[in-house]
Order: sequence, then C-alpha cells, then structure tokens
Amino acid sequence: MEGKLVFAQIAQHLPLTTFRRCVARYSGERKVKSFSCLDQYLCMAFAQLTYRESLRDIEACLRAQESKLYHMGIQGRVSRSTLADANESRDWRIYADLAQSLIRIARTLYADEPFGVDLKETVYALDASTIDLCLSVFPWAHFRSTKAAVKMHTLLDLRGNIPSFIHISDGKLHDVHALDLLLPEAGAIYVMDRGYVDFTRLYVLHQAGAFFVTRAKSNLDAHRVYSASTDRATGIIADQTIALDGYATSEDYPDHLRRVRFKDPESEKTLVFLTNQFALPAASICALYKSRWQVELFFKWIKQHLRIKQFYGTSDNAVKTQIWIAVSVYVLVAIVKKRLALEASLYTLLQIFSVTLFEKMPMPQALSETGTTFEENEIGKQLNLFGF
Repeated sequence: MEGKLVFAQIAQHLPLTTFRRCVARYSGERKVKSFSCLDQYLCMAFAQLTYRESLRDIEACLRAQESKLYHMGIQGRVSRSTLADANESRDWRIYADLAQSLIRIARTLYADEPFGVDLKETVYALDASTIDLCLSVFPWAHFRSTKAAVKMHTLLDLRGNIPSFIHISDGKLHDVHALDLLLPEAGAIYVMDRGYVDFTRLYVLHQAGAFFVTRAKSNLDAHRVYSASTDRATGIIADQTIALDGYATSEDYPDHLRRVRFKDPESEKTLVFLTNQFALPAASICALYKSRWQVELFFKWIKQHLRIKQFYGTSDNAVKTQIWIAVSVYVLVAIVKKRLALEASLYTLLQIFSVTLFEKMPMPQALSETGTTFEENEIGKQLNLFGF
C-alpha cells in the first residue's frame, strides 16, 4: 500500500469488473469520448468523502490536485459542466446496481456480526425517511401542495447495519407500499413500525415463511384465544395468541397472531407488539422491536455524514445518482473497515478520510497518525453502533 494515495487504497476495493458490467447493461458510455462513468463515480465518491458543497466546489478541489488525479483513477478532465451533464444523462441504475453489488459483499463480511439479540436468523428493520426538497427547484418530486420530497425506503440488515434493499420514490408513496416491493426471505424476521400494519401484506410475508414483528394499532379488533404465563417483573404484562375479529381483517389474515404487551420500565409506556413468530420468548420479541431503532439511526447518520440533503443536480436522474453513490460509498467504507480489520468507528474513518485522501501512506498509518486528533461528537457517540 505504500506509495498509494489513501483514496486509491479505498477505490481498489471497488469490484471493477462488476462496475463495467453495470455500465454496459445501461449503455452508460454510449457516445462518450472522455470522462467515463468510472471518472464520474470517483469524482462523486470524492465529493461524498470530503463533504463538498457543490459541483463548483468539487471542480476547484480536484483541479487544485490535478497532478494526483491519475493516481486516484480519474483519467478524464474534471469540469463542473461535464460532471453536471454526466449526472443528468447517465442512467442512475448503473450506480444502484453497483451499490447492490457492494451490499452483497458487505453482508457476507458482516454475516456473523452480533446486533444485540442472540439469534441465528437474519433480522431486517424496514423504514422510510423523507428528504425535503424545494418544490420550485424539484417539481417532479411532488409531495404536498407547497412541498417537494423524495423518500428513501430502506430494509436494513441489522448484522452490520448494511442496507439490503433501498427504493427511492417521490414523497407521496405511502410507507406500506414498500412491502409490495420486497421478495420475502423464508425464515427471516422483518421488524417495522405500525405504519406497515396492513394485514393483506403481512399475510403475504407469513405465507412466504417469513416472520414479522410490529406494533399493534390502538383500534385493533381481535379476541384472545390463549394466554401464556409471563413474568411481570421483566415488564411482560401479557403474551397472548389472538384471532382478528374485523370482517375485512379476518379475511385478510385468517390465521392466529401473537400479541405481546410490554411495559417499558424506563418510560413507563405500555407497548403492544404483533408477530407471527410463536417460538421465541416474549422478551426476544420486545428486544427485536427495540433493535428497529437502528434503522432510524442509520437515516440520521447518513443524512448528517453523507451528501443526500443538498444535491448537485435538480433532475430525477441526478438526485437518484447522488443518493445511490452516497449509499455505495457508505457500504464501501464498511467493506474497507472489515477487510483491513480497522478498529476505528465508521464516523472516525470518514473524518480521517476527509483530510487524508491525497496522502501517500498505508491506510492503517493514516489512522494511527490522525485518529487520536478526532474526538467523536455527540452524534458520533450516539451512533457507536455504526462502529460495527
């Protein structure tokens, strides 16, 4: 690694053969004479890693280091207009497919990672986050009468906090419709909030052999079939088998469900969980739902540490390109961290990379020389779960 730029050491973990297949699949370089899709990706990845504010900012920083661009892997001339055109015209699905490929690699690396609940099964947290936009600048992303937005629907694998599925839609798509886009994985557990309670869709998960854990709505119409004994000292008030009574809901979900009533000793709030998983202890069901908070932290983290709130372009294609490249950079850094057995948290890694990308030194040396100068702020401390 000695003699290589830190940026080049990160980029060498990109699966270039897969990347070229993605480019060819969507004819990404048709009629392109210079500034390849790889040039575009590396420039945008640089922008993510160094928190660039605009295309002009990217251009100025890279041109200031023009003698090092070749060693970064960037062979085309960097200009604001060329990068803008590439973001507008080159199919965003190139970078979505690349991100999915990196996600598959990362999930394999983190397959044995603990996440707070002692289970062998794969556990996913499903949620959506809204990214607000200006309606006059992004008219295609209609959300409300005076507001624009895009939604990022994410299925997070809780082993390593790696997103296994992402769908980007306009702000109007209701969260529950994300269930229609999933291919249920038999034996996996899907944890989600009560915004996803739709018994027709939950029954599809059930029939596919998958499990779900969610919160019950206050107007749930059901009757108790059986009650298991519970230890109230643990906060478990009731562990019941129930059947739905509503005319429509009983048709939509004709099988029994499990209802666990839990009183949180800290907040003293009573929470009611619904699941089709009858084998696990009630305490594990509560712990699974608590682990769902990790997807909330994931959204908060990437909004604060990656460029997905301020966009370099205004078209649908440019916005999706930037979001997918941001996701791929997040996953790529997670891969680097695991492959090199780096102990620093993801927050610390990104902070160090932001100021050492042009340095020629082995990555562990860059971390040892600069790591002690970075103190994790409150956000960093709060998200130590992303230390993997």
